[in-house]
Amino acid sequence: MGPIVDPVAPEKQMPSRVDVVIVGGGIIGTSAAFYLAQKGVSVALCEKGHIAGEQSSRNWGWVRKARRDPREIPLIVESLRLWEGINEQVEGETGFRRTGILFAAESDADVARYETWLGHAQPYQIGARLVSGAELDRLMPGGGGRWKAALYCATDGRAEPQKAAPAIAAAARRAGAAILTDCAVRGVELSAGKVSAVITEHGPIACNALVVAAGAWSRRFLKDLGLTLPQLKVRSSVMRTAPLEGPPETALWCNKFAFRKRLDGGYNIANGNVNIVPIVPDSFRFLGNFLPALMMDPKSLKLRVDDRFRQELNEAKPVPLDRESPYEKTRVLDPAPDRKYLRQALEQLAKMFPSFATTKVVQEWAGLIDVMPDAIPVISPVDSVPGLIIATGFSGHGFGIGPGAGRLIADLASGAAPIVDPKEFRFTRFSDGTRVRPIAGI
Repeated sequence: MGPIVDPVAPEKQMPSRVDVVIVGGGIIGTSAAFYLAQKGVSVALCEKGHIAGEQSSRNWGWVRKARRDPREIPLIVESLRLWEGINEQVEGETGFRRTGILFAAESDADVARYETWLGHAQPYQIGARLVSGAELDRLMPGGGGRWKAALYCATDGRAEPQKAAPAIAAAARRAGAAILTDCAVRGVELSAGKVSAVITEHGPIACNALVVAAGAWSRRFLKDLGLTLPQLKVRSSVMRTAPLEGPPETALWCNKFAFRKRLDGGYNIANGNVNIVPIVPDSFRFLGNFLPALMMDPKSLKLRVDDRFRQELNEAKPVPLDRESPYEKTRVLDPAPDRKYLRQALEQLAKMFPSFATTKVVQEWAGLIDVMPDAIPVISPVDSVPGLIIATGFSGHGFGIGPGAGRLIADLASGAAPIVDPKEFRFTRFSDGTRVRPIAGI
C-alpha cells in the first residue's frame, strides 16, 4: 500500500470544453494546471486515480540542484525559485524547506567526479561546493572522518511528496482549473490531424491542446497515437520512520543509503545505490536505446523478471474508446517495496548514525519511475500532432523540478516565451540523429 496522500475532493461537474486538457495528476500535471490557470487559460486535469497517487507521492522528497544533469540545470534553477515561494503562492503547505543536501564522496574517483560536475554547474553560480574535514563534521557529524569529502549545496532542500501535488492541485482549482479525479482519458480525437478532444471514461472534453504528463503510463498512451516514446520503468523503494530526535536536518546520499528529514519529524530512508529494473516487452524493443545507460551503471540497476512482463503485454493491446481502458483497470500503480534492500540501507545507516538504531519503521512503499535513455525528460510539442505536448520521462528527477517543468509546459501550451530554452527536452532528439545517452561522471 502506498503512502497516505492529502486528499483532493473530486470535481462536481466535468467541463464540455476547455483550452487545454492535462492527462496525469502528479507534480508535473498539477503544476502545469496551476500555471495555465494563472495565465487565464481554461484547463481540465484528468487523473485516472487520485492526485499524486503514483511516483509523485512515492519519491524521496528531495528538491535539489546538486548532481543534476547539466542539461537540466537551467530548469531546476527556475524551479527552486518557484519552490522558495510556493507555500505562499498556492496558499497551502507543500513541506518545502531549504535544508541543504550532501552527496558523500567515498573515494578519490568520487571527488574527481564531483569536481567535474562542479565545472558543469559553475556558469549557473548555484552555490554548490566540496566540503571536507571539520566543515563536513558540522553538517554531518562524523562525516569528516568517514568520507573523503562531500558535494554540498546549502540552497537545496526538501518537500513532502504526499502534500505538494495536492496543495498545488487545490490552488489550480481555486484559480479556475477543473481537477477531475477517477477520470481516465481513454484516448484522443483528432480533426484535420490536430487535437480536438479527449475521450474520458465519463465522456468527451473538447480542447485545443493536450498535455500528456502521465508518468509511467505515457509510453502506453502515446503509442495509441502512433508515437514511439522510448520509455521504461524503474522500481524504487522508500521507508519512513516515526519522529526521531538526533539525526541531522541536512539530507545525505551515499552508496549504502540516503535519508532526509520529514516535516513530521520522521525520516525517509532509501537504498542509495539500488534500483530494480523490471524486464518487460519494451525492454527488448528499446534495448539499443538503453544499453549505454545500463553499461554506465551496471551495479546499481538490478534486472528482474516479475509480473510486470505479463501485465504490460496484456495492456499493450489497443482498446476501443467505448470500452474499459487499461487506465481504469489499474487506477494506481502500487508495486511491492524491495524490503531486502531497504533493510540493508537501515542497517548500514544505524551503524554510522546510532540515533537511527532504535527507530520505528512506520511504512514502506515502492513506485515506478518513468525513465528515458538519456535520463532527462521530454517536455515538448509534437510536430506531427499539432496541439499535443509531451511532459514525461523525468527519470527520478521530476519532483524537485516539477514546478519549473509545470511553468515551462504552461508557456509552451499558451504560446508564451518559455521560462528556459526547451531544446534539450525536445521529442525529436530520438529521431534527428542526436547521440542520446546520459552524461557520464555526474
